[in-house]
Amino acid sequence: MARFLAQACAVFVWLAATVPEPASAQADAEQSESGGGGPSGLPLPRFASLRTEPVNLRTGPGVRYPIDWVYQRRTMPVEIVAEFDTWRRVRDPDGDEGWVHQSMLSGRRTAVVRGDAHAIRRAADEISPLVATVEPGVIVSVQRCPNAAEYCRVEIDDYQGWIRRDVLWGLLPGEAID
Repeated sequence: MARFLAQACAVFVWLAATVPEPASAQADAEQSESGGGGPSGLPLPRFASLRTEPVNLRTGPGVRYPIDWVYQRRTMPVEIVAEFDTWRRVRDPDGDEGWVHQSMLSGRRTAVVRGDAHAIRRAADEISPLVATVEPGVIVSVQRCPNAAEYCRVEIDDYQGWIRRDVLWGLLPGEAID
């Protein structure tokens, strides 16, 4: 019995080693990382959010690649840095990267509060009345972020207001969201 298992394992290892890599996956990923776009035709890098939970982060663009991480945080923002077919290489707020299927991503814009606790204010200035205070790691829905403005309009639970752009992760520098 042990000999049979050893032979079966050897065959499995040999089969796994002979599974071909996608011929152009690395080239496509390198092209898309350099700003050449990808299969979607959308610009890279760009931000999206996780559509559901759990979401598997894989080591490569396909289900045959091992799962490196499992996200349990629906609406978490991710930065799409490369594309291959229906797979997107993403970077999370902690800088970890891997591949997720496009069906697990949403175009809904969210951002993570970074640093210390920060004020959400009624208007886009420091003297406006306080609406709420948010802790680091809180995910906010980005409603509006004028081009190169200091503040973005966000929503969390039943609270809406303005927060400084520089405390949010999930926006490209100077990016406008309407």
